[in-house]
Amino acid sequence: MHTLNHTHDVHARSWVESANPTATHSSDFPIQNLPHAVFRRAGGSEAFRGGVAIGDQVLDLAALVQAQQLDGLALEAATAAAQPALNDFFALGSAAWQALRHALFALLKNDAPVAAVQAVRACLVPQAEAEYAIPARIGDYTDFYTSIDHALNITRLLNPGGDVTSNFRWIPIAYHGRVSTIGVSGQQFRRPMGQAMAPGAKAPTYQACARLDYELELGVWIGTGNAHGEAIALEDAEQHIFGICLLNDWSARDIQFWEMAPLGPFLAKNFATTISPWIVTMEALAPYRQPWTRAAADPQPLAYLEDAANREAGAIDIRLEVWLESEKARAEKRGPSRLSSTSFRHQYWSVAQMVAHHTVGGCQLNPGDLFGSGTISGPGEGEAGAIIELARGGQTPVPLGDSGEQRSFIEDGDAVLLRGWCEKPGHARIGFGESRGTVLPARG
Repeated sequence: MHTLNHTHDVHARSWVESANPTATHSSDFPIQNLPHAVFRRAGGSEAFRGGVAIGDQVLDLAALVQAQQLDGLALEAATAAAQPALNDFFALGSAAWQALRHALFALLKNDAPVAAVQAVRACLVPQAEAEYAIPARIGDYTDFYTSIDHALNITRLLNPGGDVTSNFRWIPIAYHGRVSTIGVSGQQFRRPMGQAMAPGAKAPTYQACARLDYELELGVWIGTGNAHGEAIALEDAEQHIFGICLLNDWSARDIQFWEMAPLGPFLAKNFATTISPWIVTMEALAPYRQPWTRAAADPQPLAYLEDAANREAGAIDIRLEVWLESEKARAEKRGPSRLSSTSFRHQYWSVAQMVAHHTVGGCQLNPGDLFGSGTISGPGEGEAGAIIELARGGQTPVPLGDSGEQRSFIEDGDAVLLRGWCEKPGHARIGFGESRGTVLPARG
């Protein structure tokens, strides 16, 4: 795990003024963050290339390489990170990732040499003028199921006195998902069609999904991979993780409940997954680590999932919110309504344990592979990461602020927004930007 260094200094400021917090404003992207994305200027034919967020700007890494402000390993890393996909950059490993982060920190800091500031300023593109692409070629996508609060909430909708399946407390459960329908924030998709079995019916019907849901998740980007047949030890797992983004794993609940017997999700999950464009690096997240705990009454992890470092700092306090903007709210320009808020620190399994378990059987991970954390729900009221939990299976509709609107499930025209950030006394607030996806009517 990363240790704290000068790039986490809460007092550090950038000459990019929009990156610096004020009494009334705090950017997601101060100099302590420096997340990566792939972007271009909107409305033109420019090639996509890698960029780094600073305040309300994108630092164009392709332009920075041409500006000759880097050398050594940082230059090698920037050249790879400037490509239309970040896979080659991921494959360079943690030393290269850190070399580039530290070099950019020095160039963007308010005491950078005047000549360097002038050269780097010419490489900035306003985020308001940018559009984004999926940041890497995703070879494989694995979606986990690792929030015990979410699992208990779902179980008890069907059986009020029930408990999670016996394996949940022993292994990080997951399934392999579909890559082709992963989209970046701003994604629009059609309400899916499929089979559903109504309560008491004797045969299913083919119809548009009637119980559409979102899932508040984080996306975990694999940096360096492993050889086929060689497991990644828990103590080494975080060296293989580049960073984290926001992820909305849209779910068709009526289709899901019918098809998940006996296998896992299929059509209920393969129609859309929306990620945020910015990847916050594991190094940037170092100040917000917390002890990973397991209740004494619960089974303790088997040896390959147990490690002192994971116990000490395996959890990450990433604050998360879900917002919904209805079509009516958009037309009336009154903005979205907040549905819930929670933290990733509640997750039952850590990201390192996900990596270790994924590979223990010999599975090969590759640079650019993506994990979904599973729905993130907390133990408190209003901390649910899916509307099926908030609305108790649709029986208790959720009000959208004081607008008079309410939701049991997601309706056509609704946009769901995920937001995330980290903050801690003595450290800067850093953010993840936004994941926004909008539901269009079904075809046919």
